[in-house]
Amino acid sequence: MTDYGEEQRNELEALESIYPDSFTVLSENPTSFTITVTSEAGKSDETVQTTLKFTYAEKYPDEIPLYELLSQENLEDNDITDILKLLQEQAEENLGMVMIFTLVSAVQEKLNVMVDQIKTRREEEKRQKEKEAEEAEKQCFHGTPVTIENFLSWKAKFDADLLENKRKKMKEEEQTGRNKLTGKQLFERDHNLDTSDIQFLEEAGNSVEVDESLFQEMDDLELEDEEDDPDYNPMNLDSD
Repeated sequence: MTDYGEEQRNELEALESIYPDSFTVLSENPTSFTITVTSEAGKSDETVQTTLKFTYAEKYPDEIPLYELLSQENLEDNDITDILKLLQEQAEENLGMVMIFTLVSAVQEKLNVMVDQIKTRREEEKRQKEKEAEEAEKQCFHGTPVTIENFLSWKAKFDADLLENKRKKMKEEEQTGRNKLTGKQLFERDHNLDTSDIQFLEEAGNSVEVDESLFQEMDDLELEDEEDDPDYNPMNLDSD
C-alpha cells in the first residue's frame, strides 16, 4: 500500500533545498505551498516572473495536484494561458510520480523562451502603432482623393445648403420688414409720443421749465420788408 503522506513529505524537503529563496509553505492540511519562478535575463536584461501555487491532492502523486498562478510580472493573458496548459500536459504525463520539480522546470524553460518573445512582440506592436500613426498623419495631409463622383456629391450638397441659407435670410428680412413700423405708424399707435420725453423727465424727478425770456414777441422783431430793399425787383421773381 502506497504511503502518500511519506512521499509528499519527502518531496517537500527536496523542494525546500532546491528553491530555498522562493519556496514557501502556506498550509499543512492540506499541504499547500508556493514557488516563485523567474526567467533568465532576456536580450534587453528584462525578466518575466510568476508565482506558482500547488496543493497536494489526498492521493498525490497518483492524483494530479491543484495548481494556479498567484501572481505574475510582465506576462500577458495569452502567456498565462500557455503556462496553465503546459502544467496540465506535464501533470498528465508524470501521473504516478512526484512531479513538482518537473512542473516547475517546465515553467522555467517556458519563461526563458517567453522573455525574448515578449520583447519581440512589443517591438512589433510599437512598429505597428508608429506605422498606423504615420498613415493617419498622411491621410490628414492628403485627404480624400477627388473624383468626379464625390465632387458632384459635394457640389450638390453645397448648393442645397447655400439655397437653404438664402431662403432663411430672405424669410428673416421679410419678417423684420413686417415688424418694423414707420414714424407715422408709431405716432398713430400712440398719440402721447410728442410729450413722452417731458413726461419721462418729470417722472424721473426732473422739472421742466421754459425760459420765456429767450423768446420775443413777433412785433418786437425787426423784419425788413422786401419792398424796402432798394435792390428788390419783382421781375426777378418772374424770371426765376
